[in-house]
Amino acid sequence: MATATLTAPPAPAGRVGLLAGLQHTATLTWRNLVQIKHNPMELMDLSVQPVMFLLLFTYVFGGQMSGSTHAYLQFALAGIMVQNGLFATLTTAVGLNSDIQKGVFDRLRSLPIARSAPLAGRVAADLGKQVWSMALMLGLGLALGFRPAGVAGVLGAMALMVVFALAMSWMMVLVGMVAENAEKVQMLGFVVMFPLTFSSSAFVSVSSMPGWLQAWVKINPVTSLVDAMRALLDGGPVQGPVVHTLLWAAAIAVVFFPLALRAYQRRS
Repeated sequence: MATATLTAPPAPAGRVGLLAGLQHTATLTWRNLVQIKHNPMELMDLSVQPVMFLLLFTYVFGGQMSGSTHAYLQFALAGIMVQNGLFATLTTAVGLNSDIQKGVFDRLRSLPIARSAPLAGRVAADLGKQVWSMALMLGLGLALGFRPAGVAGVLGAMALMVVFALAMSWMMVLVGMVAENAEKVQMLGFVVMFPLTFSSSAFVSVSSMPGWLQAWVKINPVTSLVDAMRALLDGGPVQGPVVHTLLWAAAIAVVFFPLALRAYQRRS
């Protein structure tokens, strides 16, 4: 008598497992990093601009702001690192928008890879580039006379910057998805980043600002980030600023990650 053989139903077409998805993301992250070899200017943007900002702020504004360039470098390095890190998230938005305009995502979508891998790979690669940029700024700062409180504080500051930059990246991904072209991405990005970074404690003491502006600066998430970075690098009360920064990062990610993902799914 014939017996029926039970077989598991086939997996839905196009379904990619978690491990495979992570492997695809790692591959595309490496792809984005390897492109630097063929386009060195991509890394130059993350090398020359931080160095230029650090030198200009230290030697042009240092004497006026703090009485000496060394004192201002000790105060402002954390703020310059934050400014550079947040503006660097614009490259994620521009890169994604450019890939979509050029049809790169259409070609990737035809491959048997996780649909989220191109997006996750771009974000991960750009965060890796930020680590290089931060290391470069810290190295130059040390050469100019900056003295950190300790190695643990330096590593903690870099890790905190990466976490916050990751949260802000989702806001920039949303900008990259809704803007029509790279020029509009940059315009919208600057409209967001300039008020956040310059109306904060990054470059001057909050007490030197008008009272009405201080009210905004004190609740500005960038102020929390700068204060936390400064405490980690220079020494000082760490717990409060770091906790506030992590809460802000979580709130930004909760709001913008689903919006960015939905816009990405519509565009790709």
